[in-house]
Amino acid sequence: FVFFLVGVVRWPKRNSPFIGEAHVDSRLNSSRRQFTLLNKRLSGLETIAISSEKGRMLKSLNEELLLLSRPIRELLSKAPYTPPEGSSVSIKSMLLSLLSDSQLEIRDFSLCCAALASASESTYNQLFWVPNSLSLAAASAFKDLSKAYAAMAAGNHDLIKFGELDLDFKSLPNDKILAIHLIPQLLPLLKDTIKESAIDKSIDGHAISAASASVPVAYAIIAAYQFRWFISQVDYPHLGKVCSLVIPCALTALDHWSSEVKGQGMISLIYLAKNVNAAEIGWYEDVILDACCQNIASDDEIWERVVQMSVLMVTFTQKSNPRSIWYEKLLNEMLSHLERQPRNKERRVAWLQHIEPLFNGLGLILLSHFRRLFPLFFRWMHADDDRTVLLVLERIKTIVKLTWIRNSPYIERLVDELVSLFKEAALKIAREEIRQLVLQTIILIQQSKGSQFKAAWDKHKDDPDLTIFHHSLIEQQPAMVVRLGNLDVTDKVVAM
Repeated sequence: FVFFLVGVVRWPKRNSPFIGEAHVDSRLNSSRRQFTLLNKRLSGLETIAISSEKGRMLKSLNEELLLLSRPIRELLSKAPYTPPEGSSVSIKSMLLSLLSDSQLEIRDFSLCCAALASASESTYNQLFWVPNSLSLAAASAFKDLSKAYAAMAAGNHDLIKFGELDLDFKSLPNDKILAIHLIPQLLPLLKDTIKESAIDKSIDGHAISAASASVPVAYAIIAAYQFRWFISQVDYPHLGKVCSLVIPCALTALDHWSSEVKGQGMISLIYLAKNVNAAEIGWYEDVILDACCQNIASDDEIWERVVQMSVLMVTFTQKSNPRSIWYEKLLNEMLSHLERQPRNKERRVAWLQHIEPLFNGLGLILLSHFRRLFPLFFRWMHADDDRTVLLVLERIKTIVKLTWIRNSPYIERLVDELVSLFKEAALKIAREEIRQLVLQTIILIQQSKGSQFKAAWDKHKDDPDLTIFHHSLIEQQPAMVVRLGNLDVTDKVVAM
């Protein structure tokens, strides 16, 4: 029996299926091993080739970086520089240290370019010394480096890593790739630099102390300018992808005590709102609008920016909700501030210039703010400067269009003030523009209020000083009626 089994194994028949299957399996296993080994060898060769190509590209980029940095370093070295009196910081030395030949990096070179390029629009005394030619050269050098970086990336897409950012490499313009690549690296760094010299509240919310008394504020100001310049290099639709990095840095700047730092944060948020979708900042809208409220009482030099930022942000995020609490908070905060300084020309002009989108967003809800708006308007209508007068007339005209001054006790007073202003305009340089706006507003009031307007107008109709006004009113009225059409009051509120 044993012999038989051994014999079967040792001397099988030539045509037995057992022989064919075993033989095929053996050959297949051998082939698989050889194929796997071959793949490993080929992968190794491919990795070596990619590494070699990557090394060549990086070397070429480093050479381009050195080539671009030399003229910038030379211009920077020759630029006359005297530190401001009492300053312990040399901005020039700090920037030169970013251009070291021995350890030059793309990050440092880009930071230097950002500081120099932003100096062309700076109001900061520590950047006044930067020649315009140097600012232009720095901006141009960064653009050239970005193109070289893009060319290298096009040769090997694996070289560009955007971390957690969901960005399509192929959709990025060549001059945006480097800026987008640097934002995740640089913005946290710049945010920390700004915060180092900020004023923080302690845990109990009462005691206030400097985060680091030994850190000069100049570093925070330069970082704020660099931050603003970097995000301005990216636009729609790519900027929305980095909102989670941009907004915290901008809010840190708004929380700083320095007006220079605050101002750059405001400019950054204004730019952001113009280059992203509302949904992309949805998670941050409340904290941004709260920061706007907290900054309404800013210094004169950044008042226009805070108004522009606040109006843009509230209309951008709350445009479909005129009853939003943020409309009321921001408008009341601004009016409180203006009521305390009604004679401040710069503040009132800036506010009148930028407030109209907020009025349009509120619509009929403006009626609830008349008691605070019109006392200021009546005062400003007779201001010495024509700019204020023209702006306040334009805003009054907008309010009349939006609300038709429904059930308002201000009709009679408004007509009286407009008539008085028409007379005063004879002594003003912009008298024709002022009178034109007065006439247009009077006609709108007449169209909307009817008998109430007639009662207010009757006391002026026989005034001999208004002969020109009566003639102009008769001439202007048909044209205004044609523009208004035969709409009833409800239709007009919607159409206007």
